[in-house]
Amino acid sequence: MRLNQKKAIVTGGACGIGRAIAQRFSEEGAEVCVLDINDEAASQVVEEIEQKGGQAHAIHCDVGDAEQVTLAFNRALEVMGSLNILVNNTGIIRQSSVLQTTEEDWDLIIRTNLKSVFLCTQRALKEMVSAEQGGRIIGISSIHSVLSEPNCCHYTASKGGMESFLRTVATEMAPHKITANFIRPGATYTDLTIPMYTDSVKQSLYKRVPLGEIAEARWIAHAAVFLASDESRYMTGQDMTVDGGFVMDGSLPDAKYWEE
Repeated sequence: MRLNQKKAIVTGGACGIGRAIAQRFSEEGAEVCVLDINDEAASQVVEEIEQKGGQAHAIHCDVGDAEQVTLAFNRALEVMGSLNILVNNTGIIRQSSVLQTTEEDWDLIIRTNLKSVFLCTQRALKEMVSAEQGGRIIGISSIHSVLSEPNCCHYTASKGGMESFLRTVATEMAPHKITANFIRPGATYTDLTIPMYTDSVKQSLYKRVPLGEIAEARWIAHAAVFLASDESRYMTGQDMTVDGGFVMDGSLPDAKYWEE
C-alpha cells in the first residue's frame, strides 16, 4: 500500500499504459480519477477498480483543451478533496515521413501529447503548491525521445518536448517538494501500438531487445508506482527507461564477436 490515502489523476487512463497505471495505483491504495475522451472505456476501468474494492472516478476530458482541463480538475478535486499525483499519459501517434507530414497532423500530435502536459501540469501544480504537501508529476515519454523513429517526426518531437518541459518543472517546483520525472517505455503492447506490431516488426524486436520480449503495459505501471511513492522522494527531473535493454545495447543481433 505504497500510495495509501493518495489522490491521483491519470490522463488517458481508459486504455493501455494509462489503464494499467490507474489499476496499479488503486492496488497500492490510491484514489484515482481517470481522465479520457472515451467515456465508456473510462467507466469500465473505474468499474474494474471498484470491483476490487478501490476508489475511482471517470471524468470526461479532452486534455488539449484548456477549458475542459479546468473543468475536469475542478471535478476531480470535488470528488477526491485533494491531489497528490498527476500522470501525464495521454498520447497518440500518426505515421508519415517528414516530407508527407501535414500541418494538421503535426498540430494534432503536439496538442495531444505536449500541450496537454503543460495544461494539466500547470493546473495540478497550482493545487499542489497551495496545499503545501508536496506532490508527484509523472510523464509517460518514450525511448523515441532520444532515438529517431522513422515516419513519426511529430511524435518524437512531442516526447522530447515533454521531457524538456518536465525538467524545468522539476527545478522550479523543488522548493515545494514537488518532483517531476518521466518514464521512457520501450516496445509495449497497447491499443495504440498493437496495429504497428506486424510479424516482421515483432521478429525484429525479439532480436533487438536484449530481454527478448515486448512489454505488457503493467510492467510500465510498476515504474509509475515507484515514481508516485515516497520511495522516489530524492529523485526529480530524471528518466526511468523501461525498455528491456533496447537503448543501452550496442551489439548487433545475431553477430558473433569471437570465433567458436
